[in-house]
Amino acid sequence: METTERNTTPYPNIPPVIETHNSEYHDTGIPSSVNIAGHPLHPAIVLFPIAFLVGAFGTDVGYWLTKDPFWARASIWLIGSGFVAGIAAAITGFLDFFKVKRVRQRSAGWLHMGGNVAVMVLSLISWIMRLDNTAGFIVPWGLGISLVVATLLGITGWFGGELSFRHKVGVIGTSSHYDS
Repeated sequence: METTERNTTPYPNIPPVIETHNSEYHDTGIPSSVNIAGHPLHPAIVLFPIAFLVGAFGTDVGYWLTKDPFWARASIWLIGSGFVAGIAAAITGFLDFFKVKRVRQRSAGWLHMGGNVAVMVLSLISWIMRLDNTAGFIVPWGLGISLVVATLLGITGWFGGELSFRHKVGVIGTSSHYDS
């Protein structure tokens, strides 16, 4: 039976997709700079814009298949709600990005932030374009933007998970430093 050393991770190191640092694998992690009683807010808040904006892709598909105006109205509400909730998620994410050095040092942090900025810009464009023409914008542009946004959210969610689970950022731990 082969043994592995304590200071090596059981995970691949494939930068920039999967970037592993042995020291981070065994340390206590870095708490979020935006938390309540130590519980990070960003992971709790991001659920709402993700659900709303991915749901908008579903309602756009519903409109495309049925031409029922209900789906067009649902899409505009979901995109608007997703954008507003995304602002709150972006504020907490930006604060951690700028206050926690480890986030800026990892490619996952930059890819997570950059992709989510793109999500917010595309969502705002889609929302504005639908305000005067709720159903008319959906096929093909609204549907295409919703598909790109949903795909980007899956990718940026992965990188957010990399920051938390692999790089131990935003965890409840004993460390009180942000410049690790």
